[in-house]
Amino acid sequence: MTRTLIEIKHDFLRAATDAGALKFGEFTLKSARVSPYFFNAGLFCTGKTLHALSAAYADCLALSGVKFDMLFGPAYKGIALAAATAEQLYLRQKIDVGFCYNRKEAKDHGEGGLLVGAKLAGRVVIVDDVISAGTSVRESVQIIRAAGATPAAVLIALDRAERGQDAGATLSAASEVALEFQIPVISVSTLHDLLAFVETDVNLVKNRDALLAYRSLYGAT
Repeated sequence: MTRTLIEIKHDFLRAATDAGALKFGEFTLKSARVSPYFFNAGLFCTGKTLHALSAAYADCLALSGVKFDMLFGPAYKGIALAAATAEQLYLRQKIDVGFCYNRKEAKDHGEGGLLVGAKLAGRVVIVDDVISAGTSVRESVQIIRAAGATPAAVLIALDRAERGQDAGATLSAASEVALEFQIPVISVSTLHDLLAFVETDVNLVKNRDALLAYRSLYGAT
């Protein structure tokens, strides 16, 4: 199943809008910034919507050219994302890889431990929804390296492409993670893609000016 990158982005943003995972309006973020849009990957919560998201992940990862051996999903959102993406990689791309995820607390009975699934080994792609402060990615990198494996990339649904809040910050959180760990961050879509998407929809184009204004205020280099 071959889609171009433009098709993948458009299909994902359409699915996110239809599922209510992507909304437009005025939303106060944790950063206290007032955003004209809000994304909640937790609302990809049916078979149909999860299929749309994981298919986008799988196709983007395959097109990225990144070499990888397995997927890692940080608890909790990343668990379902990694599992579904592994399945879609096999169904869509005939790429069969294992996936692993962590527990928030170590299990003290049975097999025990913090990790569930395939053994962490080789080149590992971290699958998550977004990168905000980068905390989840940093914890994931520590877990992967402690197991003797190598972080290969981070795969996310949306890069807001806005600079951090630290004084003098110019990079987005995703770019900071890529620079810190020297690994690519693969995003299905970005704020720039969102701008292109709303221009194709007569019901959404009214949000264009607010998106442009937000990018002008907070857009990262």
